[in-house]
Amino acid sequence: MDVQLIVLCVLTFIIYLIGALAYAARIAGVRSRKIAVSFALFNVLVLVSRAANSFQAPFLSKRIELNLINKAEALFWDFQILMFTATLATIVGTLMVPTTQRLFTRAIQHFHANRSVPKLIMHAFAKGGVGYLKTAVTAPSVEYVKGLREKSIVSVRMVVLNVMAQCFLALGVFASLYAGFIAPEFRVTALSLSAVINGVATILLFVIIDPQLSVMTDDVIEGKVTEGQFRRAVVWLAGSRVVGTALAQVLLVPGAMLIAEIARVI
Repeated sequence: MDVQLIVLCVLTFIIYLIGALAYAARIAGVRSRKIAVSFALFNVLVLVSRAANSFQAPFLSKRIELNLINKAEALFWDFQILMFTATLATIVGTLMVPTTQRLFTRAIQHFHANRSVPKLIMHAFAKGGVGYLKTAVTAPSVEYVKGLREKSIVSVRMVVLNVMAQCFLALGVFASLYAGFIAPEFRVTALSLSAVINGVATILLFVIIDPQLSVMTDDVIEGKVTEGQFRRAVVWLAGSRVVGTALAQVLLVPGAMLIAEIARVI
C-alpha cells in the first residue's frame, strides 16, 4: 500500500466516520432538549467531512488517470480497500455513538455558557476537554441490543430504504470512478452519472427517512415516545447504515459495469 492510497483511506475513514456520528447529535439534542444547537455544532464536523471529501475525489481521480497511463490492473483492490475502509469507519462510528453523544451533550452545555464556537474548540483541546474525554468514553450498552427484540418505532420499510440510500451514497462516488477506469473513453460521462445515483440517495434520505426521524425526535420532546425507544430506533438505523455501506462493496463491480454501459449508450 503506497502513501497515496493511505491518504485516500484516511480521507475515506473521516468522511464515513463523521456521517455515522450524525445519530449521536440527534440523541444529544433529545437529551439536552436543544436540538437546533446540537445540529449547529454537528455542522462543524460536517465541514471537516466536506473538506476531506473535496480532497478525496481529485486524489482518487488522479490515481485512476495514472493507472490508465501506465496500463496498470491493480485498481480493483484499491477500490476494495477503500470500500472496506468506508465500512470499517461506519462500524467504528456506530460504536462511538454513546461516547460522542456524551461529548455533544457537554459541548452543548459549554456553548450555551460561552456562546462561541472558537471557545468551544479551544476548550475541547484544553486540559478540561481532554480530561472529560477520558470519562466520556463508554461502550455501547448490551441492553439496547437486547431491546431490538421489542417492537420498534422504526418500520421495516424505513430500515430497508436506509440500507438502499446508504448503498447508493457509497456507490455514487466509487462505482462511477471505477466505471471510468473500466470504460476510459467515457470516464467523464461515467463520473457525471454519480450525480444521478447520489440524487436517488438524497431523495430517499431527505424526502422519506430524515422527515420520519425528525418526527420521532419531536415525539420524544413531546413525551409521546420514550428516550429508550428513540435510542433503539437509532440502533436500527445505524445498523442499516453499516449494512448499506457493506452492500455497496459487494455491488461495486456490477454497479460500475452498469454505469459504464449506461455511459456508452446515452
